[in-house]
Amino acid sequence: MTTLREKQIGALKQMLNLNQPESKVIAPEPVWKVLIYDRYGQDIISPLISVKELREMGITLHVQLHSARDPIPDVPAVYFCMPSDENLVRIGQDLQKNIYDVYHLNFISPLSRQRLEDLATAALQANCVANIHKVFDQYLNFISLEDDLFILRHQNSDAISYYAINRGKIKDTEMEAIMDSIVDSLFSVFATLGTVPIIRCPRGNAAEMVAEKLDKKLRENLRDTRNSLFLMDSTQAGNFSFQRPLLIVLDRNVDMATPLHHTWTYQALAHDVLDLSLNRVIVEETATSKSPSGRARSKNRACDLDHSDRFWAMHKGSPFPTVAEAIQEELEEYRSSEDDVKRLKASMGIDNESDAAFSLMTDNTAKLTSAVNSLPQLMEKKRLIDMHTTIATGILNAIKLRRLDTLFEYEEKILAGGALEKPLMEILSDPEAGTPEDKMRLFLIYYICTDSVPEVELDRYALTLEGAGCDLQAFSYIKRWKSYAKMASAPSQYSGGGTKTVSMFSKLVSKGSSFVMEGVKNLVVKRHNLPVTRIVDQLMESRGCDDYRYFDPKQLRATEPTRSKTVANEAIVFIVGGGNYIEYQNLVDYAKNKSGATTGPGSRRVVYGSSTLNNSKQFLEQLSLLGNEMSEKS
Repeated sequence: MTTLREKQIGALKQMLNLNQPESKVIAPEPVWKVLIYDRYGQDIISPLISVKELREMGITLHVQLHSARDPIPDVPAVYFCMPSDENLVRIGQDLQKNIYDVYHLNFISPLSRQRLEDLATAALQANCVANIHKVFDQYLNFISLEDDLFILRHQNSDAISYYAINRGKIKDTEMEAIMDSIVDSLFSVFATLGTVPIIRCPRGNAAEMVAEKLDKKLRENLRDTRNSLFLMDSTQAGNFSFQRPLLIVLDRNVDMATPLHHTWTYQALAHDVLDLSLNRVIVEETATSKSPSGRARSKNRACDLDHSDRFWAMHKGSPFPTVAEAIQEELEEYRSSEDDVKRLKASMGIDNESDAAFSLMTDNTAKLTSAVNSLPQLMEKKRLIDMHTTIATGILNAIKLRRLDTLFEYEEKILAGGALEKPLMEILSDPEAGTPEDKMRLFLIYYICTDSVPEVELDRYALTLEGAGCDLQAFSYIKRWKSYAKMASAPSQYSGGGTKTVSMFSKLVSKGSSFVMEGVKNLVVKRHNLPVTRIVDQLMESRGCDDYRYFDPKQLRATEPTRSKTVANEAIVFIVGGGNYIEYQNLVDYAKNKSGATTGPGSRRVVYGSSTLNNSKQFLEQLSLLGNEMSEKS
């Protein structure tokens, strides 16, 4: 079945093909064109289509809408931007200056009637109505990062963050605007999928507001038969399965420990330690040469972790030591291939006069031809090995510097309710164990997962944390959050989990390895379901979570819609207030586990979406801002 990511790529390629379906026959010479996007458009396109692919589609130039641009005659211009007033004013200026001959205007979100009239007025005043060939609403207001992962926003994501939704001073109108913005993007997701979901959500929080508004928006669109985005013709109908997906909308407050958790898998570590964003990570590399002042030079290297990278696809969810071993194996495999080519080259230098040399020569020529043909793949393999070595080295340095393996192991024990080898106070007061921020994360997880901590003990912890240089504002907020969560219901129980330490791979401890892993624990994580995954499992299996609300936009509004009790094979989980790679990976593992060897019908598919992806540092900052706001009030 086609994934959300593939459908979004298909929609973008059709747009770049001047809104004509791509022909399946051998492509003729592409029409050369210019792409003009705003920051939102750039965020949507960049993780999906490379510059090379853009060029193949005839995009000779791609520029920001609000940059200084020179007129380019005789070339169609494809615009891809949000329908904001600021953007429409700039498009009006382009029309006035007659920068391009032909305009194809594509809006990420639907253009309102009023703004469409403003655009028409601007075109009339510039006397170039005939130059505007198409105006399209694309319904692409979300960012696909993986086949089963999407976020709503990267630019200006603070506007729909956990802090924005939970701050005390928020006005009703501001809350409505945030919810409308989230619903607009979620509607785009289902318009792109071409399917109407059944919606489930808990009661009494932001998730319920989103679910209600989305249900209303989908109903209105289905009722408008002339303009409905979900009524397909027979050619499209073949692409969809008959079972509708389950959309599970959850609030970030359902689990506050996981976003603060130190992690041990490759992708989540890249996000936590190296700020992975939009599938790109910037790593600081220390060069071998020194600067004139005698200090080691360091330069930043941008690494794109995309879908086509086989190593990344295979290992993004693996524990870090496994990744380090796999990189080492790939490197050894590459070296042996390189040696084969070198040996062949050397054997070609035999004395050509002899018959033996001649027969050897013909045999080796075939081998060398095949070796030369495989050189581009070898070069690409070397590039990827170098890139992953750089990323893994950056992560390894952080693990050693901040003792992330110890913190991860300790937090897993807290989450699993296991006995702790060392008292928490000992780790919090150890200057070697992590940064002040790491200590705060560890303490907050302990506090969230422990039923009751005596006030005297809390004061001692607070003094220790202050002594370690921690900002206690986040703790003030979590304290209030916990008292509310207790009133509403018992906090979600974390079960399973934990780790076991196995001996380090001999390959990595040997001196020939690129990674010096001494002192780093080789932790294997026990398979367990996080709170979000457990809720998803109950709802997909139609057992438990009976108090969750049920919306079916396709049913005529009755007092209570009739509930389908069938087991759902496809779910889209959406977290209002920000998600993280730890939950995403846990859901990926859950879906694999449930599907077993089956693929196709009957296999489980879970897509994870969130308003944005926060790493623990960003989430802690938001909690601190909320705590700060509370202290200002009091």
